[in-house]
Amino acid sequence: MKGKTWLQLILEVDPRLIEAANDFLVGVLDAGVEAAAVDEPGYGVINAYIRRPDPRQDEVTQVVDQVSSYLADLEKIFAAAPSKVRAILIEEQDWSREWKRFFHPFAVVPGLVVAPSWEGYKGRENELVITMDPGMAFGTGHHATTSLCVEFLREILRETQGKKMLDVGTGTGILGMSALLFGAAEVVATEIDPEAARVARENILQNAMAAKMSVKTRPLAEIPGPFDLVVANIVHDVLLDLATDLSALLAPGGFLLLSGLLGEEQMQSVQKRFSVQGLDAFGQKMRDNWGALCLQLSL
Repeated sequence: MKGKTWLQLILEVDPRLIEAANDFLVGVLDAGVEAAAVDEPGYGVINAYIRRPDPRQDEVTQVVDQVSSYLADLEKIFAAAPSKVRAILIEEQDWSREWKRFFHPFAVVPGLVVAPSWEGYKGRENELVITMDPGMAFGTGHHATTSLCVEFLREILRETQGKKMLDVGTGTGILGMSALLFGAAEVVATEIDPEAARVARENILQNAMAAKMSVKTRPLAEIPGPFDLVVANIVHDVLLDLATDLSALLAPGGFLLLSGLLGEEQMQSVQKRFSVQGLDAFGQKMRDNWGALCLQLSL
């Protein structure tokens, strides 16, 4: 019996566009994405895998046009050369092999390494290790938004351990698992994508964290709070829509960590929206034009 066919896009882009292109592919097209690091062969080439069972030619053309249009907008912003986009169809069983070619152990932040199970990586002395197979979920730690969140988590939990955390849109579960390694007492994760939720649960079990971390597929409004720390690594517009719900889940004095923000304009927009909810700026970080905000609810 023939398995599902997946749509693979191969993008050749100016390196300055990689982060923004990755965010679009994951956030808008729900794609699994891999791209070589700056010091690896193939830097500037993005492979995106989209779950489209036996897509028709017009569906393929529509996706390619959508991606090409977004890249054209980025090229104007960055004054970049035209990008190239190609589409091919691959069998489902090829997916894991494609991931394994590019996913190897790496440090998300100094002292915390993410490693795939097939590598059999053994951490060095005093090194924290998360074993993770990404599957079709987003969040291996390569993306700037993820690593910025991990940096904030380490700083916050270094000062006050034992916090209860909510991880909104957990993806692979990397942020929640990182928080537990840094000293969080409990993590509740939410994920509306059933496949991503399955991957997250498998990763949690693989790291022996099931007693402290759970994954819920219920809407955010149905999650009981409060939490000492709420993390949401999601795109800008969704963060604005969720402002009331996210703020309501915070305990007094609690921290809200927001990422997935592109450029200073989005940072200011989100900070302004959440200030109305009684949250004050605690800190911010930027890398490759991506930003993360840490806010605190007034006591």
